[in-house]
Amino acid sequence: MDLSTLPYVLSFLLVMIGVYCVLSNRDLIKIIFGLSISGCGVNLLFVQLGYVRGASAPVPPLGATVVDPLLQAFVLTAIVIEFGLTMFMLSLAMRVFNATGDTDTRALRRLQG
Repeated sequence: MDLSTLPYVLSFLLVMIGVYCVLSNRDLIKIIFGLSISGCGVNLLFVQLGYVRGASAPVPPLGATVVDPLLQAFVLTAIVIEFGLTMFMLSLAMRVFNATGDTDTRALRRLQG
């Protein structure tokens, strides 16, 4: 395995760990953290896709090779959206805990009606 593929492998592993956490747990907090870990893996993939060896910042002298700033903007936006979504999901999990006394997903069935 080439060392240049390591960030791709790490991002794939982070996404798979997050998917495993979401699918294997019934606890809302663990599901939320699994989604957050998957989001970190996707952000790492975007950062790796935007990397250009030997390139400079997006404000270069004329004729220089530069890094694509669009992927950096996507990652920054994704981090902010992921943070907001995580806080929203945690607040919903707190409401479920206050209503049922548990964060198990099976407790959500008791909230119907």
